Parts: sequence; structure tokens; C-alpha cells
Amino acid sequence: MSHCHFPTRIAPPRAVFALNRTATAVHAVLLTLAMTSLAAHAETIPGEKEPGASTLPATMVEGHMATPADLPPGYAGGQVAYGSRVGLLGNKDFMETPFSTISYTEQYIADRQAQNITQVIAATDPSVFSNGLTGTFSENYSIRGFASNISDVMMGGLFGVAPYYRISPEMYERIEVLKGPSALLNGMPPGGSVGGAVNLVPKRAGDEPLTRLTGTYMSDAQFGGHLDVGRRFGEDQQFGVRFNGVYRDGDGAINHQRQKAELTSLGLDWRGERVRLSADLYQSEDRVRGQNRGINLASGVAVPKPPKADTLLNPDWAYVQTTDRGAIVRGEFDLSDNLMAYAAYGMSTTHYEYSGTMMATVFNDAGDFKTSMGQLKMDLEKTSGEVGLKGNLHTGAIKHQWTLNATHYGDTQKDYGRRSVPGADWVTNIYHPQWGPAAAKSFPYIAHTKSRLTSYGLADTLSVLEDRVQLTLGVRRQQVLTDSFSTSTGARTNRYDEGATTPAAALLVKITDQVSVYANYIEGLSEGAAAPMTAKNFGDVFAPYKSKQKEVGLKVDLGDFTHTLSLYEITRPSSYLDPDTNIFSFGGEQRNRGVEWGFFGSPLHDVRLMGGVAHVDPKITKAQGGTNEGKTAIGQPRLQGKLGVEWDTPVIEGLTLTANATSVSKQYISADNTQSIPGYTVYDLGTRYSTRVASQPVTLRGSVNNVTNKAYWGTPLLSSLGLGAPRTFELSATIDF
Repeated sequence: MSHCHFPTRIAPPRAVFALNRTATAVHAVLLTLAMTSLAAHAETIPGEKEPGASTLPATMVEGHMATPADLPPGYAGGQVAYGSRVGLLGNKDFMETPFSTISYTEQYIADRQAQNITQVIAATDPSVFSNGLTGTFSENYSIRGFASNISDVMMGGLFGVAPYYRISPEMYERIEVLKGPSALLNGMPPGGSVGGAVNLVPKRAGDEPLTRLTGTYMSDAQFGGHLDVGRRFGEDQQFGVRFNGVYRDGDGAINHQRQKAELTSLGLDWRGERVRLSADLYQSEDRVRGQNRGINLASGVAVPKPPKADTLLNPDWAYVQTTDRGAIVRGEFDLSDNLMAYAAYGMSTTHYEYSGTMMATVFNDAGDFKTSMGQLKMDLEKTSGEVGLKGNLHTGAIKHQWTLNATHYGDTQKDYGRRSVPGADWVTNIYHPQWGPAAAKSFPYIAHTKSRLTSYGLADTLSVLEDRVQLTLGVRRQQVLTDSFSTSTGARTNRYDEGATTPAAALLVKITDQVSVYANYIEGLSEGAAAPMTAKNFGDVFAPYKSKQKEVGLKVDLGDFTHTLSLYEITRPSSYLDPDTNIFSFGGEQRNRGVEWGFFGSPLHDVRLMGGVAHVDPKITKAQGGTNEGKTAIGQPRLQGKLGVEWDTPVIEGLTLTANATSVSKQYISADNTQSIPGYTVYDLGTRYSTRVASQPVTLRGSVNNVTNKAYWGTPLLSSLGLGAPRTFELSATIDF
């Protein structure tokens, strides 16, 4: 099979629209339009479609820009795509992208039976590390050895619109990962992530009608359903509607833990000859009763043997609940054959409540630990937008693809709660935890902050020799403004107002159609870290900081199977929560050097492989007072290996067997590197069967994660130790009507 080329794509332009919505209005619109679509178009869909088949076909005009729904096609095997959105550079073939990127398809998301974003991006990518915990207050992963903030996940290229702490993936067509700092490409990440950027591509209605229903089960007693409906209307199919509704509820694999998730979303789009418009609206709720929570170790206490994998180290009356609502409107206009204007605007709200253990500390070798119960409530309002121009031109033999854009992000956050609840602290044991009565809820007003991030970016990709040599040059001016206010008087108590100009350069050379080499240098500016509520200095906000990446890489596309190899160095300031003083500090420098080998595709007709090996050396190169300089940063394994395999068996038509293996090395949990947790290997097994029932396509899926029920320690957010997920069974059945 020869390499499938498609022209370098430029992201769709967008136009700003005002959006006035409330929670009830969003819900009503979603349900009304979905039910209308179902009633008016309930005809049987002829023919069988793969889960990703609802994507609009490519409509490329030589020398013109792509339409909004014109995504790069799927690569061999259908698990990943030929390319992804590379920020302001638009959609690009991965062989013409001078960065390390990967884009997971709707088909892969469905076959993984994923309930959050981490289960997709951390399954087979060795540069993405997940601690294996489930049912926590937030998703938790790192990219290239730096912890990433789930609040930095983009939706449609905009920060601040996606759900804040956990993201159910059913409303997305693609999940795209770009590794390394991306300030030039995407603007400033509000949560400070530097290891990489994740972008979610909302689903659009395809040219063929779609009505798909999926029922789900997860051990021990969690049941759910997912309805996915897509229709296009008009004489030329100009107007599209895509509805997704999700509900899951029930006990999980951890004893006394219950998880609930709801999602309602609507994607609308209209495509004309020169104008393309779209809107996305959603409402989601995520609730965990008996959330998984980590523990710390007192000085001098050795790392204990982990308890049984299904042990809950938090009271069963504890809970965490997040409600998110968001919307994006966007538009693009072709000013000429070689010039396009675009704009997008989004907004979202988050209401968050947490009650349970804020800190737990093991104080002896028997595993006894003392808890400090706390409560937190947060109300967060966010706005996000971008405007810009994209164009093509020639200067002699040099082709230019240039873009000019401006981005904006703003948020207002109010925090309520207390770090310690009088009379609710408890002493128990990690092997046989027992808990007292639930603490009474109380949420005093404790913090109020506002942030505004603005940036202006300019980039130009210069191409010669029929695009075989491409040089991308760019610069972005970024400004961060953060205000803190008194909760008693409302007066401003602190302000950070700083800016920086960050350059980027990237070179890509296509040696042949099958081999590309690249190099890049990119800088970024991130909002300063804030001390968490568990710290004694909660509320302290630190100054913005710069990050820098140098990277070289190789990509080899064999037609059906691709290998990628990259070497990189990233530097950024480091943060540390002292386990003895419980004071959060931010300063010094962490330098991560690493090498990654990855692969994906279908080397044989009935076999699909995805995985790789990554080694990262996360060093503390500078530290306040010189303490711990030269030590390895905590919470990150130096070595990861991952392998995902799918085999379409010849014995039974439609039957696929799947397996995954994840192996990680030890991780230090103390800044002086005197304490560490051992590495581990976890295995998953699964099967999938596609058939027809009453002429309708049906897919049955089943999987067992952590087959051996291995008990192991992971490194959660805000603490040292957390129990990885136990053996978990998942089943689902999908039917297209």
C-alpha cells in the first residue's frame, strides 16, 4: 500500500457570535432537537458503518482551505488518523508536521470503552503516564515527564470550554495530542501545562443518517447507555445536527465507591460555498461517592505494602461532584481563493464540590494513618476566543502558508470551604479502614481570583522543492494578568501583570514520501502556579514562567505501519509541596531529557499494533538553596513501555481479540530521592464481535483490565501514594438503527 497523501490543511476560519444561554435553555434545546431529529428521521440506515464512518468526506479544492468537518482520514487500522490540528497551523498530515503528534479516532475511543480522556491518550502512548487510579476527583496524567492539568484540554482549539476535572469522550470525533510546549501554536495554557496539549474535536453529522445506541456495564454494578444521532438537512445537505446523550450510574470495582456520569451535547454546523458556521453546546455532570484519595508518609516511615486493590482509602460517605456547561460558536469566511478569515468564541461554567479526606498521613510501619477531613466548593466562569487570518502566497519558488491570530482567555474563580473540619479527623489503618460519621457540610468564602490571558501570534511555513523542505517560523506575544481579592472587603489584594515574547522555529525535510526528519525549538509562557488548598500557604499565586523545548525527530511511514522517534529537552520552573511543613513552593528549574519510540498501524491485514517505549530523565537542575539539585523529580517513571494488539481471528468472522500491556519503572516520591515506589506491569485482555441482528449492524465488546488484579501504588495529585485500579470488567453492545 502506498502512502496516502493529502494536501496540508489549514484550520477552518471562525466568526464570533454572541451566545445567550442558561442551563435550562441548553438542556431544552438539546433534548428538543434530538427528539425532533429522531422522530422525523427514524428510517432504517442501509449498510453497515464503522464507528468513525460518520465523518464528513474530504472536500479539498487545490490551493483552497479545508471545510470545518474535513478531518484528516483514518490511517491503516482505523485507530489513529493521518494527521491532526496543529494549533494555528491548522490540520496537517503527521508526515508534514515538525512536532510529535497523534490523533485518536472515534472508532478507537469506542473500542476502548473509554469513560474519560486519560483512558484514551495513556493506553498505548509511552510518553503519556497515568498513575492508574480510578474514581479520583480529577483526571491525572503527565506528558513527557511533566504533570498536565486536565483544565488545559482544548475543545475545538479553545482553552477553558471543555469540562474542568473529568471529560467523558462520547461527544468527540477525535482526541488529538501534541507533545511539548505549544504556546506559539495554541496560546497560553491557563493551567500551566508544558509537556503537551490535548485537543478535542466535536462530532459533526455525516452525509449518511446515523442512529446508534450503546449499552454499557462495568463491574461491580455500573450500568449505562449512550445515544448518538446525526442528520443533515437541506437541498445540498448544508445543515447538520449531531446529538449525544450519555448516562452511567452504579457501584465501581472499588469497594463502597459509586460513580455517576451524565452528558448531553449538541453539535450544529452549516456549510456554504464560502461561509461555514458551527456551534457546540453541552451539559455534563460527574459524581463519585467514596472517591479515591491518596496518602502521604511521615518522615522516617517506609513505603508500606499496598492493601488489596479494591480498598477504598477515603470514607464511603465522601463525595466529589462537578457540573459543567459550555458552548462554542465559530465561523469562517473565504475572502478569496487564498485568504480566509476566522473567529471562535466559547464560554463555560463549572460548579465543584468536594467533601472527604484532604490529607492522610501514614505514621508507622503498621499502616496506621491519620486523616484530616476537608471540604471545598468552587464556582468558575470562563470565556475563550480567537480571531485570525490565514493565507497562501508565493515569492518566487517559495510557497508561504501564513497565519495571524489573537487569542483570549479569562476566568473568575470563587472558592468556598475549609481545609480541616473540626471533630471530623480520623485515625484508621490502610489494610482495614474504618470511618466515623459523615462531616456536616460547611463552605465559608475563602478565595476570589480573576485571570486574563491574551496573546498575538504570527507564523509562516515556507516550502520549497514541492513541499519537501518546510521551515516554520513564528512568534507570539503573551500577556498574563491575575488579580486576587479580599473575601471580606472585595478589595484587590494582589496583582500579576507580566508579558513575554516567545519565538518558535521548526524545520521538516521529507527525504522520501516515506521518511521525514524534523527539528523544532519552541518557547512558552504559563500562568504562575497556585498553592493548593491542602497546603498551609493556600491562596499564594506565583509569577508566570517560561518553558523551552528543543526536539529532533524521525518519522517513517511504511504505508500500513508507521514508526516515530524523537529526542527532546524541556526546561521549566519546578514546584514542590513539602510533606513535613506542608508548604507549597515554586521556583528552581526542572529539565526533562527524553527519547521516545512509537508505532501504530496494521503491519498485517488482520493485525493492528500501537505502542512504544519512552525514557525520560526529569532532573532538578536548580533549587532554592541548592537543596535536592541533581535529584530526579518526583512522581515520574524514567522508563515506560506500552503495547496494544488487535487480531481479527480467521476462525470466526467478525471476532477480534485484543490485549494491552503497560510497564513502568519505579517513581521517587520524596524530593531527596530517599523514598520510591516500585515499578509494575499491568495486563488487559478483551474481545470484540461485529455481526448483524435483524439486518442491523451490532458490535459486542468485552474487556478485563488489570487481569491479574495486581495491587500497586501510583502517584496521585497532591499526595505521595494512591492505589491503582483493581481488576475491572467492562461490557458494551452497540446497534445502528
